Amino acid sequence: MTLSTLSRLAPLLASAAIFAVGPCAARAAEPSSHTRALAAGYKAAFLCSGIFTAGQTEAQAAADDLEGIYPEYQALVRTLPVKVDAKARTVSVAFDDRLPPRIAAWRPGLGCAQLPVGAGLDQVGRLPRLTVKAPAGDPDARAWPDGDRDALTAPSAAAAAALDKAIVRAFEPAADGPGPRTTAVLVVVDGRIVAERYRPGYDLHTPQRTWSAAKSITGTLMGLGVRRGLVRVDAPANIPEWRAPGDPRARITLADLMHMGSGLWTDGPGNRTDEVYLGGAAVTETATAMPLEAAPGSRFHYANNDPLLAMRGLRAAIGDEGKYLAFPFTELFWKIGMAHTTPETDWQGNFILSSQVWTTSRDLARLGLLYLNDGVWNSQRLLPEGWAKFVATPAPAQPENVATGGAGYGAFFWLYGARQGLPDGTYVMNGNRGQFVFIVPSRHAVIVRRGFDPAVGARFDEARFAREVLAALP
Repeated sequence: MTLSTLSRLAPLLASAAIFAVGPCAARAAEPSSHTRALAAGYKAAFLCSGIFTAGQTEAQAAADDLEGIYPEYQALVRTLPVKVDAKARTVSVAFDDRLPPRIAAWRPGLGCAQLPVGAGLDQVGRLPRLTVKAPAGDPDARAWPDGDRDALTAPSAAAAAALDKAIVRAFEPAADGPGPRTTAVLVVVDGRIVAERYRPGYDLHTPQRTWSAAKSITGTLMGLGVRRGLVRVDAPANIPEWRAPGDPRARITLADLMHMGSGLWTDGPGNRTDEVYLGGAAVTETATAMPLEAAPGSRFHYANNDPLLAMRGLRAAIGDEGKYLAFPFTELFWKIGMAHTTPETDWQGNFILSSQVWTTSRDLARLGLLYLNDGVWNSQRLLPEGWAKFVATPAPAQPENVATGGAGYGAFFWLYGARQGLPDGTYVMNGNRGQFVFIVPSRHAVIVRRGFDPAVGARFDEARFAREVLAALP
């Protein structure tokens, strides 16, 4: 073909390209059915928990939990149609005419679970249920910290004024653009609450999702498992899916998991587990399937799969579904007064304790107090002696930014100290959207901050806030 022939055909070829490529490009820009399914799962799950666990209206739950989220889902979550069935306590979100809606269903004690993509309402009755009952009595009638009566102790006038200044700053909106949105602040010193404030619409009984602060709850349950001889930190994690002869993952220990040192590959960023959190996939078909990419214990890689696998090992060790589902309640929550805490499961009954717990600021403070007391509550030892020291000891491999002033890592707790202008020995439960629980042994203090910080925008300076609070205390 000559150059002149090509010149004459160029306009026709260009037109053909427009017709051939244009519609395909437009279709490529449309979210895939799977992305829509994840967005629908996000909406169903968070509305279900907000409405039926936190007791909010659909509008309240949507305004906080469905705004400022991951950008790839934000527009879809705002527009996908939702149906709330108050009687059945389900939330359904349509996303594809060819498939049933995404469904999240609430259960007493265990909160909301998502059904897998493609499952219909007829599957709700098969979700796992909690069979044990909470202790009798009203938690509000019991004195703090076992309950919520007589909790607040006024500090000195000077300390109160300084604390109030720090707390007011924590609730201030960003000067421009999206920024931190604080919902609760709680300060405990010597076992007593000395400061407490909530945003309108929230109070001491309003639970929020912990996000990754739940990892520290997982760490606590591991300690309870160690004390009962169910698991050992220095032994290989009890993962049934890794028992095939020659599986190299079988040498990953519980300590490796708690140190974020499993060496497992993760699909995408380490702190995103969308298929489980949003897609209705089971822990046992996702976290257990990850292959090795580094020697266990040789590197730090923050990953939701590691705490999910730790809980999988505990489930295998307990060996009974009913006892496993009851374990967090009978062995921890109900013993230390965490009466407003709801751990959620996947549809196969695996706890999603890397993130999916709904709890109050006071309940998180109670957990902090358990650690300040080295695992002892009301003179009863719950955690092994020295467990608090173990979770607050630097892991063998540390995050890369530790050398430049970033927080270190222990065992499902973050480590702060002089690099952040805080007392050495401070360890912290950290979660997405601004969930922080500081445990400061040298000051006998627990500092809780909850929020709905946006995925994109200025972040809350938790170290500065903790410094200001501690400076205000006598």
